[in-house]
Amino acid sequence: MIFIILIKNKVKPTKEVIAKADKLKQKMSKDGIKVISHYWTLGRFDDVIIIEAPDEKAAMKVGIAVTDMASTETLVAIPRTEGIKLLE
Repeated sequence: MIFIILIKNKVKPTKEVIAKADKLKQKMSKDGIKVISHYWTLGRFDDVIIIEAPDEKAAMKVGIAVTDMASTETLVAIPRTEGIKLLE
């Protein structure tokens, strides 16, 4: 399953915070979660991470793991081609 995680930082992104986030990414990998892409963004959210996870529970663990550093909003996504098939 594909998930889009929108992140609003609660703390300033220091080298220590970035190192903590990198450790979390390593743990995610061990838990079967693949980070497809990660962007820093302008606007309402500070980061956007696109992940592939086995299920909703695995994706939910990501949001729970960062609650001390950020607030998140997670979206479930399907490829556009699959969405078009739903119209048929």
